[in-house]
Amino acid sequence: MVKSPHPKSSSSAYVRITASGITANLVQLGTSMITRGSQQDLLFDPGTYSVDPDEDSFDASGWKYSYYCRIYGLYNFPNIQGVLLTIDNSKNDPFNPSCLSNRSDNETGLIFGNLTLSPNSSLTVLSGSLQPDQIYQFMVLMENKKNSSIQATGYVLVTVVNTAPKLIAIGCVVSVLCVPNLEFQLLNPTTQVALFSVCIGDCTNLQNIKWNIYQGPQNLSANSTQRTLFNQTILYENLWFFGINTTNFTAINNLFLDNPQINLWRFEVVYTFLSETSTSALNFIINQSPYNGTCSINPMNGTTTTLFTVLCPDWFDEDGIKDYSLYAWTTDISKRVMIAFSPVSNFQVRLPPGNNSTSLLNVVIYVRDVLNCITEVNMSSLSVIADSVGINDLINDLQSSSDTITNNHIVQLLSSGNQNVVGQILTSLSQQFDQMNYEKLAKAISSGVPTASILISPLGSQSLQQSLVPLNESDLTEFIKKLNTQANIRDYLMTFTTNLPITTISSIKLQSSSLVQLTQSTNQLTRTALTIASNRCYQLSLALYSMAGQFPYEDIQIAANQLTQCATNVLTGVNGPLQGRTMVLDLDLSRANPSSTYYDTDLDSELSNINLFGSGDDASIEANRNSYYQKQLANEIINQANEMISLITSSLNIYLNIGQNQIINTSQTFMSLETISTESLSNKIVKQIGNAQFHIPSGFTLNTTNNSSISLRSKMDTLAPFGNFSNTNLSNTVALSILDRNGNEVSLKTDHSNPIRIIIPRDPNLLIPEMYLQNVTSINSTNQNLLFNLHYINITSSLSISLHFEIQPLNIILGYLFIYKFDQTPQLNSSINSIDGWTLFCPSNLTNENIYKYFIDNQQTSGHQSFIFGIRELNSTEIYNHCSNYSSTNTLPITDQPFNFTSNYQLRIYTSGCYYLDQYNNWQSDGLI
Repeated sequence: MVKSPHPKSSSSAYVRITASGITANLVQLGTSMITRGSQQDLLFDPGTYSVDPDEDSFDASGWKYSYYCRIYGLYNFPNIQGVLLTIDNSKNDPFNPSCLSNRSDNETGLIFGNLTLSPNSSLTVLSGSLQPDQIYQFMVLMENKKNSSIQATGYVLVTVVNTAPKLIAIGCVVSVLCVPNLEFQLLNPTTQVALFSVCIGDCTNLQNIKWNIYQGPQNLSANSTQRTLFNQTILYENLWFFGINTTNFTAINNLFLDNPQINLWRFEVVYTFLSETSTSALNFIINQSPYNGTCSINPMNGTTTTLFTVLCPDWFDEDGIKDYSLYAWTTDISKRVMIAFSPVSNFQVRLPPGNNSTSLLNVVIYVRDVLNCITEVNMSSLSVIADSVGINDLINDLQSSSDTITNNHIVQLLSSGNQNVVGQILTSLSQQFDQMNYEKLAKAISSGVPTASILISPLGSQSLQQSLVPLNESDLTEFIKKLNTQANIRDYLMTFTTNLPITTISSIKLQSSSLVQLTQSTNQLTRTALTIASNRCYQLSLALYSMAGQFPYEDIQIAANQLTQCATNVLTGVNGPLQGRTMVLDLDLSRANPSSTYYDTDLDSELSNINLFGSGDDASIEANRNSYYQKQLANEIINQANEMISLITSSLNIYLNIGQNQIINTSQTFMSLETISTESLSNKIVKQIGNAQFHIPSGFTLNTTNNSSISLRSKMDTLAPFGNFSNTNLSNTVALSILDRNGNEVSLKTDHSNPIRIIIPRDPNLLIPEMYLQNVTSINSTNQNLLFNLHYINITSSLSISLHFEIQPLNIILGYLFIYKFDQTPQLNSSINSIDGWTLFCPSNLTNENIYKYFIDNQQTSGHQSFIFGIRELNSTEIYNHCSNYSSTNTLPITDQPFNFTSNYQLRIYTSGCYYLDQYNNWQSDGLI
């Protein structure tokens, strides 16, 4: 394939940087409501607790501070003719009394702090100044000294009691999603709210923590807001609400979406100590999502190269519109892909093909405001068909000269560097090539090509019907030709992903979605394409990790889902040829074996070291050389994929509370991530797809100093890595990791009496060997001295294996004695008992398929090279004595008579094993039974 330089373009723009608003906080974390004792001093310190989002710390010296107070629910803030009176003002408002009228002395009860560096940046209300059983609202007005038009206001409600409660502060886990709005925090109904609480000071003797939820409609004319307790907290615990009895609390967006009539919410935490109760709360007001607009797409039908114009006029939001994003899918909405995002309401897109049979494509547009509140606009379905002419032109041009390819319309669009345009083209082309690949695979399988040699089965899929027709060589040749043609195209297309800018969370979602589509057909990924995709997905994972905690959980979920799939796709793609599950690609083979003049003149090159690639003819050496580079890349990608999963896990864990879980379930991979208490790990069953699972025992030792909570991550992939052992090529892989809150792995130790039980599915297209007829009736007369029909099995293996035996008698009323010995011939008669084990096959033990089954685990086979077993048919007396309801099968029937088979049987023998991948990417079996 001819490579060509990509055309480049440049542009410039002027950007005005606007300072962010200051968040004025009277108490820690901007808590909305606290409880204090009437005999306790009350400290407000906006100079310390306020936040400047543009700086690492708040500069208290640059502001003037004025404090105000009112008796909440009864009066307004004291004022004279509308001018507010500060808390230390000696004037009186006859209609709205001062908060400090409770003092009997002549003192003001106030102490202003930091008088030198930042005057009045803190205020202490002395004990005895406030009346018990009353609620007060304090307000601070901060004015910038250099620019008086820049101001910030902060509020807090204080409930005064007769006890001496501890001070509890409440904050948002994702602080940027809790934007102050007067006395409230803005809350987006389309995202979850995650809070944490901190007890200030000596907080010993804590007995209990309880979160309560209050709701209420907004009444702007009232002096206070009346809220009612949300009484379905217990009903929705661990469904909508998580961490009700812990320091952290999460309510998912179902609470707000199912109660759209409620626009005020209060989340209250109650700490109960031995002698007192402390209460604090955060007050929220629902952020109005964008409204009053419409969206349209024109035209309503076209091809994958048609420019569709999207118009979304008249949308309004008080906070401003941030962007518009467009998603599309055919039939399953869970498989929707991001097509574009735009800061303007008028933009153009190229769409992927619609449904194969109807050409219909479903589209939804999300209108997002500056504070990440979203309005969803469902559009009418469009009709989009594939542009086969454009696809064929691209294929032909790629096989022609560099001048031809640079003039190709699709390539020119890809060379634009616009991530929206590039993403749309890559997604559309990938989906079309995926469909072609699926059709070619199906045709090859129907032509007699073994399924497991060209296809890695999706998770949860059923076994495909293997054609019984002889292999059609011409169909296989055509399949290989098309496979390599499309692999060459993907290899070329992947190069356009390397330099796309990563700017926002939308950028990560768009690019990761395109990469998932581009790597979907794992049998068409060259080493170059795999390297680029792995590196790019790793860069996107790093970017996601850096942005985690700054965007809504739902956005992080989408990006994490895509990046997990990308990591799995490249891992499967690099191991497919090594495991013999996909074809070796021509482009890889040619790149691994350049012309001899290259390495003949470079003696330091690996290509010159013939010992690395074995001996044999040229074809064998070339294949070994290609395999050598494939294994090298496989090790690199395994390590990089592990790092990606670690970054994705850390990004998600920021948002997950105890009892909450995140599941990524696709045809390529399954990953679940949940936060649980250490106590609930005991006897826990972690289920995956199908019957795959981990069963944690009740007895174990967990190596962690934090006993509050842990994260449990389980993962399942379609194909095992190659490692150092080839017998893993028809197995899925499962993984379970226990992590502390910092993302560090925690070891779990068990013993033989309390093992971890693991079920690992095989590929559904694994062909279990057929049963072979044992014509034993024909050898009755030729082996007069043999007591058993003997069978030999070579069990030499670098890793331990287990043995499976299946015997199907042609006469189902017959039973058998089965004996065996390792490394020697078993002998059993009245004078010799030289066996390692035995069992009886009685008719009552037959399965529904009329098969006797026996299993020998890897602990018994370990250290042995051969396994010899003998079978003889039980006579009618032995069956009565040993197989009847009144007999015991624990007695070994011994005879000195030669075997006599009255009927033949069929026999099937196969091996299995359970292995783990160590830190050096080698398979090991120690400790696995």
